[in-house]
Amino acid sequence: MNQGPRQTEPKRRGRRAGGEDTKAALLAAAREVFVERGYEGATVRSIAARAGVDAAMVNHWFGGKEGLFAKAVLHVPVDINALVDRLLDGPDEELGERIVRNFIGVWDPIGGGPFAAMVRSVTSHDQVADVLRGFFVQTLLKRLVTHMGSADAELRATLLASQIFGMGMVRYVVRFEPFASADVETMVKAIAPNLQRYLSGDLG
Repeated sequence: MNQGPRQTEPKRRGRRAGGEDTKAALLAAAREVFVERGYEGATVRSIAARAGVDAAMVNHWFGGKEGLFAKAVLHVPVDINALVDRLLDGPDEELGERIVRNFIGVWDPIGGGPFAAMVRSVTSHDQVADVLRGFFVQTLLKRLVTHMGSADAELRATLLASQIFGMGMVRYVVRFEPFASADVETMVKAIAPNLQRYLSGDLG
């Protein structure tokens, strides 16, 4: 009796009654497909098909592929596209500062636990590390470098990644003091200039 709606309803309905079930199914399917195919190889259609729901549900619940990846694999507690909009909203010469402020603003309120979990996942699964590189470097950081119009975008994006992930590792995983409990302004003054140079400065 219960199998009929479960097999037919998700296929073509814009929204089904069990919305949280749809989200959970998409998250589970996304983790599998992203690891199997990588970030670039995974498509919204293939993830939705694995979950047994309409592909429109990805946009409805997560705002697109980037948001779904951020929630399913990275467990990032923020909308990625909205984050990029915030980072780019302001003077280009202060982009490094906004990166530090937003990074701390996202992870500090929740104790950095999801960041630590993401690092453990990356270090224990090569496939997850490959997917993370494809997303974090290619999709997120290169967008910032491209916005700045800088040459050597690939190198600059990976330099940014080294600084940002290093900040997260020391602050939330190994928790070296006084770095781990330093206030936002201290972090901005210490780290933002490096990020700004990686974004658009002289690398020579």
